[in-house]
Amino acid sequence: MRWQGRRESSRVEDRRGSRPRMPGGRGAGIGLGGIVILLLVSWITGTNPLELLQSVEGGGAPSASTDSASFPQMPGGSRQDEHARFVSVVLADTEDVWSSLFPRMGRQYQLPTLVLFDEAVASACGYNSAAVGPFYCPADRKVYIDLSFFAMLDQRFGAPGDFAQAYVVAHEVGHHVQNLLGISDQVHHQEQRSSREEANALSVRLELQADCFAGVWGYHNQRYLEDGDVEEGLNAAAAIGDDMMQRQAGAAVRPESWTHGSSEQRARWLRRGLESGDPESCDTFARGSS
Repeated sequence: MRWQGRRESSRVEDRRGSRPRMPGGRGAGIGLGGIVILLLVSWITGTNPLELLQSVEGGGAPSASTDSASFPQMPGGSRQDEHARFVSVVLADTEDVWSSLFPRMGRQYQLPTLVLFDEAVASACGYNSAAVGPFYCPADRKVYIDLSFFAMLDQRFGAPGDFAQAYVVAHEVGHHVQNLLGISDQVHHQEQRSSREEANALSVRLELQADCFAGVWGYHNQRYLEDGDVEEGLNAAAAIGDDMMQRQAGAAVRPESWTHGSSEQRARWLRRGLESGDPESCDTFARGSS
């Protein structure tokens, strides 16, 4: 993927090196091994890893200071800074794509903010460890990512490549699109009236639509793609399917517990967006869609 020298978004908050503390004064650190384990458990069960750590839920941690679009040298050296600039370019791409698509739907796109953090972060959705992976908070309209996730995506899940990483960012921005369109609220209200199994099925459809929206972004950025990029993205989508995650954890595959969708589903909906470039093709809630 060709990204060097291109426009970077100004809507990036760099909170790396300024970790919040958990309520009660405890530190926020967690090792990479713990991140892997908690990430697997979280995706398999749908449980917040902080509950597994018996930490206090909620937004009681103080906000960290921010430095918009400024990337200081961090542990890990230039590689971390390269990743920071890369995600800033990807975010800028999503700004361009969705700002052009929303008027066709009779709406105006409102730009999200991307927050870079180390190990743990306080958001309007509460306090989260990096173990939950990249996430979107609708309450503050921000995407949160610990850049160490990219190393995990490569080394743990076998999904290397810059387009695989771009897919992760575009997927979280897809949740922002759902939030602006009111889709997320509709789904969450329905989840509250549903059984656990039905709520999981709704969560799967929401996640698959975000995958498809990520594909829509990719379609409109084809001029920057290189040979093998699409395969990198599809491989990444398949690598983090719920069935794959359950197998990696040595557990039985239980579709009724899925929250993000199978490897086949995630890759298929990403491909649909990549081939159509049309958000209307991403109706994962239509009858017969799965």
